[in-house]
Amino acid sequence: MTKRTSAKYKLDRRMGENIWGRPKSPVNRREYGPGQHGQRRKGKLSDFGLQLRAKQKLKGHYGDLTEKQFRRIYSEAERVKGDTGENLIGLLERRLDAVVYRAKFVATIFAARQFVNHGHVEVNGQRVNIPSYRVKEGDVIAVREKSRQMALLIEATQLPERDVPDYIEADHNKMTATFVRTPGLGDVPFAVQMEPNLVIEYYAQN
Repeated sequence: MTKRTSAKYKLDRRMGENIWGRPKSPVNRREYGPGQHGQRRKGKLSDFGLQLRAKQKLKGHYGDLTEKQFRRIYSEAERVKGDTGENLIGLLERRLDAVVYRAKFVATIFAARQFVNHGHVEVNGQRVNIPSYRVKEGDVIAVREKSRQMALLIEATQLPERDVPDYIEADHNKMTATFVRTPGLGDVPFAVQMEPNLVIEYYAQN
């Protein structure tokens, strides 16, 4: 299990953007960056800086994956036929923790990882406790019967700040979700603009 090594909103402050669209994000209150020099005017980022920032933002959105994990997903996206950036987004969205988060079973991607890790989720009737497990089109993801009355589940399904995207069919009464199809960049409801093309450029040069 990969544990989160940095505070949840530190990435928001560093990027100056509300990565997950959460109302509690400090960026909603303070536009400037973290630290004692955060209010100074920011210099223009170099091409490398823009690419690095795009990578950190995308990687962080999925629960601060390790560099090793993220590079492995990128390498796979590169090998698959088609647009590498679209493939990268598709592979990230097929992670089980991402599907649990998008289906609004939990409030945050970090909670989704923990929820899966603690054995509360089944895929096609089989218990799966690996957050990076890759779902396939048509797979049915369900919260285990014993876990369905958890307060965090009920609260998350009622959150007004985001909707379930159309590539997932969620039934919050039965606590099930079907992964209908692999999405492209334009299908994913990111709270901020993601630039996988810059991520591709970053890895191509490093």
